[in-house]
Amino acid sequence: MSHDPRDDPRRDPLDLPSLRRDLLAPAGPLARLDVVEASGSTNADLADAVRRAPGEWPAPAALVAEHQTAGRGRAGRGWQTPPRAALTVSVLLRPRLEPARLGWLPLLAGLAVARAVDAAGVPGAAVKWPNDVLLPAADDAAGLGPFRKVAGVLAEVVPALDGQGPAAVVVGVGLNVDQSAAELPVPTATSLALEGARADRGALLGTLVRELVGVVADLEAARGDADAAGLAARYAAASATLGTAVRAELAGGRDVVEGEAVRVAADGALVLATAGGERTVTAGDVHHLRTA
Repeated sequence: MSHDPRDDPRRDPLDLPSLRRDLLAPAGPLARLDVVEASGSTNADLADAVRRAPGEWPAPAALVAEHQTAGRGRAGRGWQTPPRAALTVSVLLRPRLEPARLGWLPLLAGLAVARAVDAAGVPGAAVKWPNDVLLPAADDAAGLGPFRKVAGVLAEVVPALDGQGPAAVVVGVGLNVDQSAAELPVPTATSLALEGARADRGALLGTLVRELVGVVADLEAARGDADAAGLAARYAAASATLGTAVRAELAGGRDVVEGEAVRVAADGALVLATAGGERTVTAGDVHHLRTA
């Protein structure tokens, strides 16, 4: 039987000293870890901090909020989380990658989230191009197919002020952990609790950070070649989008493309097979279409 989060209203705060012992170098992958009680948007706060004082934020670093009040999704969509009910974290990276390969970062973050969800005891997590993590559902939901959304990813580039050195990239993740159905922003969302898991947010953070830093290191070692790194194959195996009929609403509303999602390109773009030939989608909202 699924656990209803309302059965256990007590939500523990993150144990920052323990997390720092586990995740800060040399024991862990991070150079800095901050946890704040509340943030409008961890992505916005971390990007602003890096712009103001880049030397104070060595990479990789993470900013976690117990309560996020004005989180940002794609196309400027807002969302917020109840206190201590979700994992809201932004990770600072300075990947040694050509700019054309940075499009893989939100995809790899999705893989890292899926691994953390699996480690929490919830199987079947899938990635929806480019920035959502889904869990299987008994029925179809508009735009998602037989899935519900459990997490979202937003990656933003913070250019170096002097134009020198690698750009900073802030990768934000919002993972629904303990929300009840009434606490979720839309009926097409779910949480780990609603899927029957009593997940520890600290453990989730540890797995997520290690997985994200690890896959980015693999991509760097392969000089940005996701195929050579084995990451393209891992992504395809976890994808809920590839092999599916989709409608892509391109950024800025400039066009709508329908077709079958057939592969991810070398730069992380989505390639669709349409009636008029292949089309490449680099940015936009992708909706999974119901099949007859």
